[in-house]
Amino acid sequence: MKMERRFRRTPSNTTMKRTEGRESADVPQDLWRKCAGCGRPVYREAARENEYICPRCGAYFRMTAPQRIRQIADAGSFQLWQDGEDQDPLNFPGYVEKREQTRKKTGISEAVLIGAAKIGGYPAVLGVCDTRFFMGSMGTVMGERITRAVERATEERLPVVLTCCSGGARMQEGILSLMQMAKTAAAMKRHSDAGLLSVCVLTDPTTGGVTASFASLGDIILAEPGALIGFAGPRVIEQTIGRKLPEGFQQAEFLLEHGFVDQITERKMLKARLAWLLKMHEQNPSKTRTLAGTEEDGKPEQCLFSKKSEEEKSKRQNLESAEHAAVVGGEKRTPWETVLLSRSADRPTSLEYIQALFPDFEELHGDRRAGDDGAIIGGIATFHGCPVTVIGQQKGRNRKENRKRNSGMPSPEGYRKALRLMKQAEKFHRPVICLIDTPGAYCGLEAEEHGQGQAIAENLYEMSTLKTPILSLVIGEGGSGGALALGIADEVWMMENSVYSILSPEGFASILWKDSRRAEEAAAVMRMRAMDLKELRVIEKIIPEETSVRSGQIQGVAAYLERELMGFLSRASQIPEEERIRRRYARFRRL
Repeated sequence: MKMERRFRRTPSNTTMKRTEGRESADVPQDLWRKCAGCGRPVYREAARENEYICPRCGAYFRMTAPQRIRQIADAGSFQLWQDGEDQDPLNFPGYVEKREQTRKKTGISEAVLIGAAKIGGYPAVLGVCDTRFFMGSMGTVMGERITRAVERATEERLPVVLTCCSGGARMQEGILSLMQMAKTAAAMKRHSDAGLLSVCVLTDPTTGGVTASFASLGDIILAEPGALIGFAGPRVIEQTIGRKLPEGFQQAEFLLEHGFVDQITERKMLKARLAWLLKMHEQNPSKTRTLAGTEEDGKPEQCLFSKKSEEEKSKRQNLESAEHAAVVGGEKRTPWETVLLSRSADRPTSLEYIQALFPDFEELHGDRRAGDDGAIIGGIATFHGCPVTVIGQQKGRNRKENRKRNSGMPSPEGYRKALRLMKQAEKFHRPVICLIDTPGAYCGLEAEEHGQGQAIAENLYEMSTLKTPILSLVIGEGGSGGALALGIADEVWMMENSVYSILSPEGFASILWKDSRRAEEAAAVMRMRAMDLKELRVIEKIIPEETSVRSGQIQGVAAYLERELMGFLSRASQIPEEERIRRRYARFRRL
């Protein structure tokens, strides 16, 4: 849907004269709101009942802070905190008087309301900005409120939810307004270092010093559709560069495409999304959930998986026997046939495995630097009630999908997105599950300009000491460093008909024999099949395929993977962090 620059209020001296063909000249203006999306009048009550969304065109009206609090917080749960002393550092003419007038007119004391609340039953510190108060600009009182709220959240081990809309720094308070950027950012860093969740919701508009401080520092950043988000305003940019900006520039969709927000969330879904995120990051230091859903007192807060019963152990032994038979005594295939199967267009993609194993998966987007790469998907899910982070390399099914996914060849932005999500998982003690399926990292001009080699190297560097458990599964092609960038794990598994190699057989033959037509011959000497790699101790486990697994027919293998994944997480959850890192280093050191 095309989103215009919208939300302009009807002038206060205007009375709507006609709507839906009916005369209404004497109706008080405050019963109406004019939609800047379609230009038509909307009853305020109708707008309120529709979450302040135009019922005709779907454009979003701006919401006041009290309205937003009623939308997000559970009824009766919000407790207002008032902090900060008024400042007038520039002795700016008329500022104090205008501030008092604004307070009387709006009924609020500053451009942000802060307090404790519950969202879907989960406690949080909630802050909501209001553009009616000096366009939501950040002065000393606003900065002090946000900082104290984040500090209190850190002390009480509470998550922070900040709904942002602002014109930036408050000009009337000069340099002290600028300093609020540093102060709020430092408070957010201390909160993050304490292992606590922050969620920032960017609404129309979020600009200037607010964008360049706390609003861009959430663990999760959501945005409303069509919201204006940026540092410099569009008018300033146009004046600076001397030309018109492209349509959609600085809107939420633009930010998603360029990697700066995790999700665009429709207003009617916002409370449910926030509640789900709070649930996924719930803090309870005295109790720990187990796979069976029970609680154990006095253990560090992480998800522990119960030990196998004797019956489950017997099933596991039978499954391992079946695995051995599938690999050793099953249908014989040449290495080249295995290569072709791994590349098959109807082979299941990462998304299919994710949907089968993690049905509540919520995808998060962007590297927070430059872009959102469709060749790598990642996000948060639960596995038997326990939070996990899932990251996969994603191919397309047809030409259109492969354009979006770049045929499963990740760019630097994709690897940086993956690493961002891994570091987030480490912070919140979530295991990481990586699904590998790529012919290799993308080879192109932009990839080199954006640091493809550096991005892969950084992943290898950081994953080697990531404190949380990591499992990597090769489901199709495991091509070169592009695959290894998701392969530094505690255990690496392969589907029986997948491959993992230094490069493609065609590339191997071309480099060593100067003849890419000898690819089949190359496949025979490269030892790239699962059985070869297990013998070389490059991988720990082979996932059997009685017949080559096909798209839409993965129920059986998904059930097997589910059981194996339970076993891995059970083992991994009982290993101390330092020992886990030592074993991971030793795993690759022996190679």
